[in-house]
Amino acid sequence: MKSGFVAVAGRPNVGKSTLVNALCGQKIAITSTVPNTTRRRIFGVAHGPEYQLALVDLPGFQRPIDSLTERMQQTVDASFDDVDAVLLVVDARAHIGAGDRFVGRRVFGLGKPVVIALNKVDRLKPSHIATQMKAAAELGDFHALHPVSAKTGEGVGELRDDLVFLLPEGPAYFPAEQATDLSLEERVAEVVREKALHLTREEVPHAVSVEVEEIEERRLRAVIYVETESQKGILVGKKGAMVREIGTRARPEIEALVGRSLFLELQVKVRPKWRRDPRMLERLGL
Repeated sequence: MKSGFVAVAGRPNVGKSTLVNALCGQKIAITSTVPNTTRRRIFGVAHGPEYQLALVDLPGFQRPIDSLTERMQQTVDASFDDVDAVLLVVDARAHIGAGDRFVGRRVFGLGKPVVIALNKVDRLKPSHIATQMKAAAELGDFHALHPVSAKTGEGVGELRDDLVFLLPEGPAYFPAEQATDLSLEERVAEVVREKALHLTREEVPHAVSVEVEEIEERRLRAVIYVETESQKGILVGKKGAMVREIGTRARPEIEALVGRSLFLELQVKVRPKWRRDPRMLERLGL
């Protein structure tokens, strides 16, 4: 069979995780409009009759501002060593400029085949798509360039076929039923964090992390960490309304992952400057 690894690179918020989910045919990575939603390397595996495509979803390229973002960038830099190709994602609705060129110089310098995905083309005029494709084509010597919409699925099948074409012959690296390398606890924690991101604004989303403490037969306990008491107040909400809403939105997805009905117990705790604490980052797997 054809099997291998493709790193998914791009600036923050260009839709990398949404595209990985579309290519895999199921939700692997959480998504939001908040930049730097992806904090760790995540494998999303697309299985086919004669192929296994492992997509390496990465944090966006960025200039580190604290221990967390420094680790995120180190993860990005270290993840290109053993891949067979790179999927460079650019945003069709944004100016293709210095940030994309910076990422392009990095990935085109690897000596690996690069496929460019011009994402978010839904609802754009053909003339605008053509202009953006021309700009994306100037990023480097690419193998192929695909206009796609991870949201609607437009062009995703053709993109997947092209990525599979670049894979070498090899073994199956993951069991047929495995869609990601994340543990159940990590997937549950990410679902809770996603719902918190959707419901909060400004600095709060960047200060949120989640740890699953215990999964029992009928109960699951998780802690939402923030950095300040004011952030905790926002996450708890008036009479606990916000944290209950997070739980209400997260529960259906968590129950689907776990395979049974659960009581979801969420607690909000303050850990000052956890993003700068190496021991806390290690504990959270970041």
